[in-house]
Amino acid sequence: MLEEIGQIVTGKTPSSNVIGAFSSSGIPFVTPKDMDGRRWIETTERYLSEAGRQSLKNYLIPKDSVAVSCIGSDMGKAILLKKDSVTNQQINTIIVDASKHNPKYIYYVLSLKQEELKSIAGGSATPILNKGHFSKVVIELPDKVDQDNIVQVLDSLDCKIELNNQINQNLESMAQAMFKSWFIDFDPVRAKIAAKQEGKDSELAAMCAISGKSEAELEQMAKEDFAELQATAALFPDELVESELGEVPKGWEVTRFSNIVEKYIDNRGKTPPIQSEGIPLLEVKHLPEFSLNPDLNTDKKVSLETFNTWFRAHLQENDLIMSTVGTIGRLCIVPANRTLAIAQNILGLRFKLNKVNPLFMYYQMNSAKFRNDVDARLVITVQSSIKRKDLETIDLLQPDINIQNIFAEKIKPFVLSQQSDESLKLINIRDALLPKLLSGEVEVENL
Repeated sequence: MLEEIGQIVTGKTPSSNVIGAFSSSGIPFVTPKDMDGRRWIETTERYLSEAGRQSLKNYLIPKDSVAVSCIGSDMGKAILLKKDSVTNQQINTIIVDASKHNPKYIYYVLSLKQEELKSIAGGSATPILNKGHFSKVVIELPDKVDQDNIVQVLDSLDCKIELNNQINQNLESMAQAMFKSWFIDFDPVRAKIAAKQEGKDSELAAMCAISGKSEAELEQMAKEDFAELQATAALFPDELVESELGEVPKGWEVTRFSNIVEKYIDNRGKTPPIQSEGIPLLEVKHLPEFSLNPDLNTDKKVSLETFNTWFRAHLQENDLIMSTVGTIGRLCIVPANRTLAIAQNILGLRFKLNKVNPLFMYYQMNSAKFRNDVDARLVITVQSSIKRKDLETIDLLQPDINIQNIFAEKIKPFVLSQQSDESLKLINIRDALLPKLLSGEVEVENL
């Protein structure tokens, strides 16, 4: 039973009487909202101040403990704590006796038991797995040597997946910085304006702004690279003009969303017939928060016949996919050579390629301004939602298509790296091995 593995602690939220219990740094305060797919929880939405920590000092959980959400429809999620932390009352945590058990092994075992934990909690509107019932959950454990050997295999896969995710996040940050510089701050345009006012070479100034290099460094560039940079700088205007969006580069258009969309793709507004094999059905949860690439490891599939008859239109490579209900505004791009179906609450967008580049649109639709415009048009009922007709009224910046295409080509090495494909393969290997290693069907020595 879990109570034999180590001490079990149910978390607690600071009393409202504690002044300044939360802060922007300090002791991580873990809630189910922080259980967003990470294996390790190191950063959280909120932290406890010293006052908050003192008020809950008896609830402080040491690092390497295993925390499990135990209330609500999404209960049963397991995570590892990277730092000493406090959880709220919706989480039970096992402080594993590391002399007898490997905490990561306990995490892996519990990660396979989400459905079992839900069934123990019962089928009420708000299922709860209290500390007493949680403590009595039975799991089978080999001796610690075998636990350590199995963890070594699974942990190596997870570490590589996490490293790939970090690489992807860094590359994505570089792409976002470039978009902001070119299309929000208009750095190349402002550099040209400043150079003109000072009687300097405006094109050279724009080249410095685009490349991040000094004039001396530009002189050291290869002729081909210099010529390419020079041609890009020449495309940027040297003047800002007033528009519906405020100051924008002269010659760049402001257009309605409806003017650049070629086709909308959705389903019938209800769930199609589901099966375990076939074409992946993307739901809102499969749309990433900070990545171009959707999670293709879906648990729901549709048959080819359903795909051909149920959906009004089919997604194509480079179509954008946007969540429109509940968690609104998550975006990704349909990858090459993939056939995908979409559930309700998701809208596919195919843009007019002579007007906008899909990669450019991905970043514009992820910008703060676009998201604010979406928020202003939300329909609030049981769940927030954005309708197609409301999207169509949003004003967008439409730069020279040549600049958009150059931007897309420059960021492709960042956002379309092989790390995502490799991670997907590693995830599939890990998920296939996990239950077999834990059950003893596959032995570590045979790998």
